[in-house]
Amino acid sequence: MLNQRALACLNEVVKRGSIRRAAVHLHIDASALSRHIKSLEETLGVVLCERQGNGMRPTEAGRLLVRHYHTQRSAEEVVLSQIMAIQGLARGEVRIAVGEGFLSDLIAAPLQSFMSAFEGIEIEVRMAGVNEAIALVKEMEVNIALLYAPPVDPLLACHVETCQPLDLIVPPQHPLLLLERPIRLSDLQGLPLGLMDNPFGMRQMVNMVAQQERVHLHARLHTNSVTVLKNFVRSGIGVTFMPELTVAAELQREEIHALPMEHSILNGARAQIVSLAGHELTLSAKACVAHLRQGMHFFRADAPRLSGYQVLI
Repeated sequence: MLNQRALACLNEVVKRGSIRRAAVHLHIDASALSRHIKSLEETLGVVLCERQGNGMRPTEAGRLLVRHYHTQRSAEEVVLSQIMAIQGLARGEVRIAVGEGFLSDLIAAPLQSFMSAFEGIEIEVRMAGVNEAIALVKEMEVNIALLYAPPVDPLLACHVETCQPLDLIVPPQHPLLLLERPIRLSDLQGLPLGLMDNPFGMRQMVNMVAQQERVHLHARLHTNSVTVLKNFVRSGIGVTFMPELTVAAELQREEIHALPMEHSILNGARAQIVSLAGHELTLSAKACVAHLRQGMHFFRADAPRLSGYQVLI
């Protein structure tokens, strides 16, 4: 039987890239952490970590052992949640990775109603772009992730998917509002443009279409904040790209306008709730997914202009 404390130490070293940082996170002495890993190596007869520059990186055996540790933890969480269900206990934890674009929809009512319905379940929400959120799922740091425009990944299991096109967001009385057709990327050349940073799904889709259409888009503003981009448009400085539901409140107040894009990739953007493929969700996480499917506008149906339903803010 492998020492679970030693496995936890190895996992932190691999995750943090350094014995010192792992020791700080685990609140133990660095020399004690090193002894745990050394003990594992002696038990197995293999090297688990190698020094590289100023940090540590896992060997193939080390990576295999960390995957085993994650699988073990996941299975234990599922069993414990099932035992709690047998005992009639409404306790548990759900860890969620979510992009800022989903946040207002998540916080508005669904999260509050879920926490009211399941008072014994604790929720951890971590803000992350699509790349980071996927990494958190694969590393089992979160149970589920809410993703916008994620790449196809066989290691992810999709529980809910809706179509949420990426629209152009413009201030009132913008000249593009006069066009009686969908917007092309070439229409934006020379206009002040704000874009999310590269790790975000919205930016990755725009980059893909720009490359296909051979259009060079020069952004005046780069940011990792949806709120910054909203204010960029609301103030009349420029335009940006966002799903309709991310700016639903601003659209209802007529502070901004959303214009459909011409390209099929942008119109086919998907919103998904995903988890790690091959790993069963805990009962708490399953209940959360079902609640978000019913309560979040992003996952209840396709975008309003596609499905025809009205979003009440």
